[in-house]
Amino acid sequence: MRPRYHFSVPDNWKNDPQRPIFLHGEYHYYYLYNRDYLSGGIGTSWRRATTRDHVTFIDQGVAIEKFTNGNGDCWSGSLVIDTHNTAGYGAGAVIALVTQASVDRVPEGRQAQYLWYSTDGGRSFRPGGDDPVLADADITDFRDPKVIWDNIRERWFMALAEGDRLGFYASGNLTTWWRVGQFARDDLGLLECPDIFEMTAEDGSSHWVLGVSANAKHRGLPATYAYWTGTFDGSGFVPDSQEPRWLDWGFDFYGAVTYSHHAPSGEVDPSLRHAIGWANFWDYPHNTPTVVADGYNGDDMIVRDLRLVRERGGYALASTPTAALPEYTTRVHDLGDLEVAGHLDLDIRAAAYDLTCAIEWDPEAPDHPVDLGFDLCRAEGGSRFVAAGLDLSGPCAYLDRTRTFNPTRGRTHAPFDPSTGRVTIRLLVDRTSVELFVDNGRSAQSHRVFPLAGDDGIRLRARGTTAVFRDLTIRELSAP
Repeated sequence: MRPRYHFSVPDNWKNDPQRPIFLHGEYHYYYLYNRDYLSGGIGTSWRRATTRDHVTFIDQGVAIEKFTNGNGDCWSGSLVIDTHNTAGYGAGAVIALVTQASVDRVPEGRQAQYLWYSTDGGRSFRPGGDDPVLADADITDFRDPKVIWDNIRERWFMALAEGDRLGFYASGNLTTWWRVGQFARDDLGLLECPDIFEMTAEDGSSHWVLGVSANAKHRGLPATYAYWTGTFDGSGFVPDSQEPRWLDWGFDFYGAVTYSHHAPSGEVDPSLRHAIGWANFWDYPHNTPTVVADGYNGDDMIVRDLRLVRERGGYALASTPTAALPEYTTRVHDLGDLEVAGHLDLDIRAAAYDLTCAIEWDPEAPDHPVDLGFDLCRAEGGSRFVAAGLDLSGPCAYLDRTRTFNPTRGRTHAPFDPSTGRVTIRLLVDRTSVELFVDNGRSAQSHRVFPLAGDDGIRLRARGTTAVFRDLTIRELSAP
């Protein structure tokens, strides 16, 4: 059941991605890894993989072993390249700020931030001393440091998850930090894995983005990556709107990180970023048949290309599957325009593919429920499938894994504008996931699913009206 073109851990367990860095012409991706998961062991280390195109990842082994010292195992953090030797480990050293928790070092096992350094290009790390570089005995949840270089003030800046808020800190040397501000939200559950970056929008304007993994299910909202656009002054962030936007409206895009896009020369493109998210959630982390079938538990959703676009009400991140993905096509089915009234079963059966089309309908159709979309991963008799599509009475785009094997049954939905009578659809289907991108990536939904072998049919649906599926193309995919 291992996916054919999504990233998966070689064995045992993975969870949170760590923000990749670009070094020597390739991206270095670290993630939390537990080599003792299948035998019931605990703790996580940092494992590394490298990629040049965000699709093929080459495993490079463990870079920070768990329980290396008395400070506890390594949780999430972030890496920076210390170009100017601010920390004293040499110009170009790779510095990791990592959360660890140990009763030996921090009272009551509270979380604290520790510095690790690498002088071999990120292959291996050593602890930069036994003491934390940032600790606070009064804050229980005190983790996931995200560090960036503040060009204007020529100092480092850190966003840190502190329960219902993000703490903001500054430093000149990565070892001595002082608090400069915070960003508080008491309506999004426990905040984790913060993110902050500046980005150039498609219209040429520049904006700051503050992101965080949040859980707003109690409000009928996602538990994925929430973000705000706004202004940043080195100490505080002021959002353009109080309500966050969501990078994913599905069930399984947690602990996501974004990272810069680099030309081969290393130059950063400020108008393009990438995002990678864990294809799981803490409500059901161990509920996967891959443990038995393949000896592992841990996939990621596809890497996305992010662009900042202007919308009514401000700016938003549009996300699409990373640009290199079509290079892994093994077979193409060009089906052209298909008119559907009721349903149409395609002759194509596939387990891993990229489906693209535009759905068109009469926007003046009678005022009654209209459902347009797809049954994916469909069993021969139709008893099992994943539903994806558009509910025009909502209106909303939806993804529904209720009728297939999955961690928990359910349906998610995201808003979209049906006024033009046309919307673009892109669907990524793999052995353990379905991802839906609507309106050129204005919204996305990701679900972890476990279809049986042979559940690989595709049905088109148009209930309540006639629809045309324009330029329907299915690209079967496989990556090394």
